[in-house]
Amino acid sequence: MTIYSLYIFDRHCACIYYQDWHRAQRPKPAVAGNLLQGVARAVTQQPTTALSQVEFTSPRNTLNYSSGVVVAIGEPSPAAPPIPAKTPPVSTVPMSKLSFDEEAKLVYGVIFSLKNMVQKLSGRDESFVNYRTSGYKLHVFETLTGYKFVMLTDPVTDSMRFVLRQIYTGPFLEYVVRNPLIAMDSKERGVDNEHFRQATDRLLRSLSIFSKNS
Repeated sequence: MTIYSLYIFDRHCACIYYQDWHRAQRPKPAVAGNLLQGVARAVTQQPTTALSQVEFTSPRNTLNYSSGVVVAIGEPSPAAPPIPAKTPPVSTVPMSKLSFDEEAKLVYGVIFSLKNMVQKLSGRDESFVNYRTSGYKLHVFETLTGYKFVMLTDPVTDSMRFVLRQIYTGPFLEYVVRNPLIAMDSKERGVDNEHFRQATDRLLRSLSIFSKNS
């Protein structure tokens, strides 16, 4: 048993937080403009590096900046040996075919549809809390203020509703709701607070079902 990912949606249907652990596929960054800022660094499209911030190295440097000695044109500076290019680490985890904003919309759409179906078939007193497929199990906890905490786990995992409630009554209230620097319901930013992220990570890692090999 294991935990795959955690989503938090606000009452405007927008994904305001995301975190994952044992996903089989890396989330593909969201399309620019289709996701709130501050949801998660892993799924936010990174801006292109500004031209002024790029460091250039040319063999035609004519001045040694450390000593002020003029160097012959066409020769590299003796005090500035060429810096080998750094090769970015290659991840062995395959990337999802969907961009994260599309993925989040699908997750919310499933919750919305199943919640409506349960209410229409069973009445207002019944609530949708989870469903299971052959590949995963989806768990939902909704607060009175309309925030939806959604977790994807291994399909054989027991209900995680109590854990989602713990995240809400613990780290979320402490580091998000009571944090004056976070604008709730801003419709512009997510809640990627580092203290909240670390506290949520510690809480889930302390569970016996967190281990990928359990």
